[in-house]
Amino acid sequence: MKLLVVWFLNALALLAVAYLMPSIHVSGLSGALIAAAVIGLVNMLIKPVLVLLTLPVTILTLGLFILVINGVLFYLVGHVLQGFEVQSLMAGILGALLYSMISWALSALVLGDKD
Repeated sequence: MKLLVVWFLNALALLAVAYLMPSIHVSGLSGALIAAAVIGLVNMLIKPVLVLLTLPVTILTLGLFILVINGVLFYLVGHVLQGFEVQSLMAGILGALLYSMISWALSALVLGDKD
């Protein structure tokens, strides 16, 4: 049940990012749900490999290269899916940063800290 709530909150965060950034477009709630699921899968499957491959650059930039990796993956998902569009790599980087902050805030508000 918690997984479905987090998935829905991530879709809402994606809709908020599309509302706040004119260079990111989502076709609607169904497109946001699909995009949120694909972003989650990409972050789970591809991101660890990219982080491992770019570890020297990440260490050299004191971890800031992770922002670039997140933006590239966000941009990639925007080009693969119909109904979710990211117009440029810079929009992908800013959109991924904004998406993670909004998603974190929504999760903190709705789910709270149960520890």
